Amino acid sequence: MAYAVVRVRGSVGVRGDIADTLKMLRLHRVNHCVIVPNTETYKGMLNKVKDYITYGEIDKDTLIKLILKRGRLPGNKRLNEEKIKELTDLSVEELSEKIINGEITLKNTPLKPVFRLHPPKKGYDKGGIKKPFSVGGALGYRGSEINKLLDKMI
Repeated sequence: MAYAVVRVRGSVGVRGDIADTLKMLRLHRVNHCVIVPNTETYKGMLNKVKDYITYGEIDKDTLIKLILKRGRLPGNKRLNEEKIKELTDLSVEELSEKIINGEITLKNTPLKPVFRLHPPKKGYDKGGIKKPFSVGGALGYRGSEINKLLDKMI
């Protein structure tokens, strides 16, 4: 299973070690999203920056939609199904299945590893962006609810 990680909060007043971890995750700006595998190393990194991001398990349909709508090639070129088939010899469904199962990462494909998203339509939940998801905010682990948030942001 792979995690979708979205940066929610900005960079003002961030401790140095947390800023470094966000850089290693390639989350340089608010509303950027990355797909990371479910490993102990990444879990530790996500736990460290949980007050600046939200994350959860992404499903196949949301990943397909994310790749087709927000995926880019170097040079900010748009993607379509034919271009993905030509570059990776995989269909979009096969590519997303392999990414979710951890067989390949976005870093090993010609796609850019970061997805730039819109702010969520109708906003985050009522708790705002400074409270954890468990009490109605936007931060931290949200499980499969990340798919609803990504649908609002695509």
